[in-house]
Amino acid sequence: MKLKALVVAFAAAASFNAAWAQAPIVIKFSHVVATDTPKGQAAERFKELAEKMTKGRVKVEVYPNSQLYKDKEEMEALQLGAVQMLAPSLAKFGPLGVKEFEVFDLPYIFPTKASLYSVTEGPIGKGLLQKLEPKGITGLAYWDNGFKDMSANKPLHAPGDFRGLKMRIQSSKVLDAQMRALGANPQVLAFSEVYQALQTGVVDGTENPPSNMYTQKMHEVQKHLTISNHGYLGYAVIVNKKFWDGLPADVRAALEKAMAEATTYEKAIAQRDNDMALAAIKKAGKTTVYELNAKEQAEWRKAMLPVHKQMESRIGADLIKAIYKETAK
Repeated sequence: MKLKALVVAFAAAASFNAAWAQAPIVIKFSHVVATDTPKGQAAERFKELAEKMTKGRVKVEVYPNSQLYKDKEEMEALQLGAVQMLAPSLAKFGPLGVKEFEVFDLPYIFPTKASLYSVTEGPIGKGLLQKLEPKGITGLAYWDNGFKDMSANKPLHAPGDFRGLKMRIQSSKVLDAQMRALGANPQVLAFSEVYQALQTGVVDGTENPPSNMYTQKMHEVQKHLTISNHGYLGYAVIVNKKFWDGLPADVRAALEKAMAEATTYEKAIAQRDNDMALAAIKKAGKTTVYELNAKEQAEWRKAMLPVHKQMESRIGADLIKAIYKETAK
């Protein structure tokens, strides 16, 4: 009887262990934008691909729209292992101590999308992601959300139009300097708080690609939008390094493949979604859309380009020069 009980207990334990071994690996993927933005759609695509390519061994739980954490909280949550994956804007790495990423915030540093990709997909981009590893973070990919435009409740045609305006920015020394160069007063706010701040007049305006502006309904509380393409908004998809390094090699390889495919998809839809969002903003009729002419664009560049020199000691003069060289090819 004792032997039979022992066999039954051993079989039950083996069954429990097998079930435990087969339990899926959960990846909590948190982000702060809407599901129908380029980043939101790419996160869903990654979930679909990851679960398919790992044959169910991985389960990806996507939490959009700051459901779990706001801008300032999510990075700490990742480092602590409360979430496994994020796709923060590149400006978020400056406050983390990796100031080199703030090079992406410099106004007018990328003349075209092609020149931008030559940086993110080349040695410069890979080198920057490697700088995250001492912080317990592994960088997987760069995702795109296109060039930013300026919005406010007054027309913004010339640098002088910004004087005295309270303009929302992400936490970035470069973006702070950019707004001050225009004569505006920069205000750091979490992305999830921007709509209400615009609605109540806590801030007068902000900068965003059209897809962010439209999906967050900012166009409903901004009377004017200037197509300036003055700055870039991109993201780095990152994962907790300890979690990533602890994955079985075959699972990690499958996830890398899923991320590569999701990244290709994300870049393909980013410009399309911004074009569609801009058309929708115009159609809504609540916002006057103005496109800078060549002379006005030159005035904006002249006002903001001194920020490059101002930030050399923070970001690194060599890195800025390397990007000048790469984007001039």
